Amino acid sequence: MTNRENYLAIARRQGYEYMPVHFSMCPSLQARFNEYLETHALFIPEGPSHVGALPMICASSDTFLPYFDQKPLKPGSNIDRWGVAHEPGSAAAFHMTHMRHPMEAFDSLEQFASYPFPVFSAEGAEAQKARTEALHAAGKAVQGDLGCSIWEQAWYLRGMENLFCDMMSEDPMAEILLDRVTDIAVQQMESLARAGVDSVYFGDDIGMQHTIMMSEELYCAWLKPRLKRLIDAAKAIKPDIIIIYHSCGHINELIPHLIDAGIDVLNPVQPESMEFRAIHREYGDRLSFHGTIGTQSTMPFGTPAEVRQKVFENLDIAGKKGGLFVAPTHLLEPDVPVENIVAYIRACAEYTSC
Repeated sequence: MTNRENYLAIARRQGYEYMPVHFSMCPSLQARFNEYLETHALFIPEGPSHVGALPMICASSDTFLPYFDQKPLKPGSNIDRWGVAHEPGSAAAFHMTHMRHPMEAFDSLEQFASYPFPVFSAEGAEAQKARTEALHAAGKAVQGDLGCSIWEQAWYLRGMENLFCDMMSEDPMAEILLDRVTDIAVQQMESLARAGVDSVYFGDDIGMQHTIMMSEELYCAWLKPRLKRLIDAAKAIKPDIIIIYHSCGHINELIPHLIDAGIDVLNPVQPESMEFRAIHREYGDRLSFHGTIGTQSTMPFGTPAEVRQKVFENLDIAGKKGGLFVAPTHLLEPDVPVENIVAYIRACAEYTSC
């Protein structure tokens, strides 16, 4: 099988020849891993190549500064293309920032309507398509990366508590914000589908460690229809596109709704919050999975033998037909031993040869 054929076969539960690896690391761990590779040969089974979403035309950072006048931003802060400000965290938790919400004080529809949302730009669509076609010609699978889609991007702008209150009170401000964010996500999704990518990875965290983040009723009223619209937009253009949906935490009760909305692969199936064996038993005939190796447990605190055992155990649960891209469930932090990363990679490489 080519890289692409193998990838698609796993996602579609049609049998496979090898298990590709996928993981990401914080900079300090990446440096340690690179040092290991300088003196050790390590075969790393290849996963999909990636194509990013198209650029958007955004207002300058200065345009958003008035939204933070009541409490000025800390030195070293940055403002992203949506206008969300990120105040710096510690060096150890480099990717964790204190988020400041530009719409936090909004109290009228007019404020939402006049907000300088980023504007989708079709510039780069041809290059996106050309890169996808070139990778396909080389036998490689292509995954489009959309990032946060609807819920997370909306609460980043409004603040989670505020958006929950807007939704629960059926305030039109929630509708105008969620619709605008969805519109932009749909345009990006359609571009990736037209480019011909094999899959699209995106998501929103809708779970907490031991419970869902909101009631099923609230989810189905506000988020499920918009998620379905987003997925339908992609599948209308490319019916066989594989939708990979991310949510950390416990989301057991919402999985049927995600399936109804059209997802094909669920990431990351966080073992500290959900049991993969039980989830696979319930949904494995309708859903494939990505993740399952805990970054709060096995990867930082297990031994290399335990990492290998967990990789083999979860792949055994999925079976010969596939349906699981086994991987760490999140970014690998500084407390993960390099030996455990090596154990994960070798377990993936050796599983199908055993």
